[in-house]
Amino acid sequence: MAHESRRRRAVAPGTLGLHQFRGENEDEVPTGKVKWFDAERGFGFIASDEGDEVFLHASALPEGVVPKPGSKVEFGVADGRRGPQALQVSLLEPVASVARTQRKPAEDMAVIVEDLIKVLDRVGNDLRRGRYPDRSTGQKYASLLRAVATDLEA
Repeated sequence: MAHESRRRRAVAPGTLGLHQFRGENEDEVPTGKVKWFDAERGFGFIASDEGDEVFLHASALPEGVVPKPGSKVEFGVADGRRGPQALQVSLLEPVASVARTQRKPAEDMAVIVEDLIKVLDRVGNDLRRGRYPDRSTGQKYASLLRAVATDLEA
């Protein structure tokens, strides 16, 4: 394995026979970028800065963290059954949200929110009179609310 030829190995405490890779400098921590991560399946891969592909299991991540492709990370590495495996992964810099970079300008959102207020005012008046919107209209309102909420959350 190319990774082994470039790095010295030392036994890592608590890895049950796995070996942790260390750089020439004992303080050096491997870094890389997340190639992909499937939250449902609980794993993905990191492209290390040295050029290796490192297996990433959800258990190596901080609680509640789901890394996005391109996220810069640092990690320990152990020799797994099928090659290098990341240990104790830390996010170094968050990747900018795609939704945030593509969201509408604030001035446009202000107009949309004002229109939404008018629509909701009409719905409120109908509800006060005891009338729910018909199914089709209700679905349109719900879709509009979800779209605005998504833009505001980004």
